[in-house]
Amino acid sequence: MIITIDTGGTKTLIASYFKDGVIGKQLKFPTPHDTKEYVTVVRETLEKEFGERKIDAVVIAIPGIIRNGVAIWCNNLKWRNFDVAAAFKGVLGGAPVYVENDANLAGLAETRALKTQPASSLYVTVSTGIGSGVITNGHIDPGLRYSEAGRALVEFDGVVREWESFASGQAIVKTYGKYARDITSKRTWYQIADRISRGFLAMIPIIQPDVIIIGGSIGTYFERYGETLIGILKEKLPEHIPTPKIIQAAHPEEAVIYGCYYYALDMLDTKKA
Repeated sequence: MIITIDTGGTKTLIASYFKDGVIGKQLKFPTPHDTKEYVTVVRETLEKEFGERKIDAVVIAIPGIIRNGVAIWCNNLKWRNFDVAAAFKGVLGGAPVYVENDANLAGLAETRALKTQPASSLYVTVSTGIGSGVITNGHIDPGLRYSEAGRALVEFDGVVREWESFASGQAIVKTYGKYARDITSKRTWYQIADRISRGFLAMIPIIQPDVIIIGGSIGTYFERYGETLIGILKEKLPEHIPTPKIIQAAHPEEAVIYGCYYYALDMLDTKKA
């Protein structure tokens, strides 16, 4: 059995997977912002729910920059230099504990869900914040695994600012006073598409992915702004830079835990080799 933990800016989802990929028990609770409280709650939950089971691996997804199991910086949780791997070492017997960026894991899952595997895909989650994952030949790109699209500096309203500050789900609620699910105005969705396009216009010429996959809570409403977003990109990208295929994530809100599962399989295979 593989245990997956999706640590979000507002909620944490723990799910178990059997080796055949069938998802088992799922548990969800608000994410404690204090690291000590987070470790206590997650450890107690894991030990209570899975302490008697044979666990092959535990994969923890964290919304921030991860190096060698350490959360160097998590913007929305305000975590800095938090050694996640050390905090959970031995939590379920001898099962190895792997820690990775949540958007990288979501990109891994969503890319592998495609019928035809692209040479390069860019996954972007637009949720509480904005995260990204670049997948090359079916694996998290080692050279771009620390990239943070939400931190990209772009111009908006005459000011250079971080993409996440004006295009994330949190920014949309702050600007329009409504959650995405409650927005029906076509004009508002056009404005949201314009906000989202700014980061892509900076990233596409550099990465030139074959496919862009949009997930997260805002990804759930892709049908409300997707066509407009594609139109803006086609209009503004240079002629020699092709507009990638842009699609909605197959599992906008569950992609991370699926990615944790695939990542565990990859790491266990590497360990055997």
